[in-house]
Amino acid sequence: MNSMVSTVRGIFTLSKSETSNSPSDEAKSDLKVLSVAWNQECSGFIVGTNRGFNVYSCKPMIKKSISREPHESGFKVAEMLFLSNLFALVGNGYNNSEYPPNKVFVWDDHRFCCLRELAFKSEVIAVKLTREHIVVVLKQNIYVYTFNNLKVYRLIETLMNPKGLCCVTHVESKAVLACPGFHPGQVQVHNLRRNVIKFIKAHDSAIACMTFTLDGSLLATASTKGTLIRIFNAVDGTLLQELRRGMERAEIYNVAISSNRKWVAASSEKGTLHVFRLRPDILSFNLASSSSFMKGILPKYLYENERSFAQFSLPASTKFIVGFGSENTVLLLGIDGRRCKFDQADGGQMVELEHKYFFSLQETGDTMGLM
Repeated sequence: MNSMVSTVRGIFTLSKSETSNSPSDEAKSDLKVLSVAWNQECSGFIVGTNRGFNVYSCKPMIKKSISREPHESGFKVAEMLFLSNLFALVGNGYNNSEYPPNKVFVWDDHRFCCLRELAFKSEVIAVKLTREHIVVVLKQNIYVYTFNNLKVYRLIETLMNPKGLCCVTHVESKAVLACPGFHPGQVQVHNLRRNVIKFIKAHDSAIACMTFTLDGSLLATASTKGTLIRIFNAVDGTLLQELRRGMERAEIYNVAISSNRKWVAASSEKGTLHVFRLRPDILSFNLASSSSFMKGILPKYLYENERSFAQFSLPASTKFIVGFGSENTVLLLGIDGRRCKFDQADGGQMVELEHKYFFSLQETGDTMGLM
């Protein structure tokens, strides 16, 4: 076991900045975005920068609600728990920094203090939060902690995972986690309550991204090849549908499934947001395959790859993550934020409804980065 938990209160020197959307007049030109992450239901998101972190709400419009800066080195990982006052932060500092990259700080913004600190022997790549668990992703291990007492609940081994790939369910009645397996293209799905593990051969190439539906019934994956997105029954691993992003290789940054389980969205280095329609019968096949001889062997014609239904274009190589808003809107987050709408009947090119600049050009300069 290579983790340590300690109690640390009041050690942060974060300042309570104004929560308006206008940037500071004293902003420097070296601001960098280090991370952007949704909360569990895409009703808000958190941006980690080399100066601190900012929290935004998405409903009805994108608006900054919390700003905590300046900070000596910022946070390379920042995660929020729904719209609560609890955050998980990983520092961007090195050497003898007070906020090194091998520690997770559980920050209570209501008390304005750090409640707990999780220390590891190696760098923390990612953190996921649920109401029950804190999930800490290292390069070859994943630690699952019980939130109320911060005791290690599960230790999971993976192959090298430099992107920190991991997804968890957010329905209180379920506790399911997916992460890379032990071979390229393999995914392991853990039912944390029942201690059941399912291994899925999702792709021939290494996994690039993955996501669950909120209840963990469906799992979407994409590989480093970046041409196909596959939808699986997360319980038994049955392949239910294939979605084709394109014929050329591309890095897929992010995949999202709508809460009504009708749509899938994917962003990639090609600069195009693709929205795909999930087949209406996918849920009935999902239920049938979980309890019948059909497990893992649906006929190919039932899942053969389909092209995207709606699209939105950005400059190539623009890094952004996606999430679904209301019935037919999609949010795109990177160094700025956009809200787009698609026609549920005809699809095609999406219409931009909102474009929010998080930082002024003076702030970002030419050094803005997104990890």
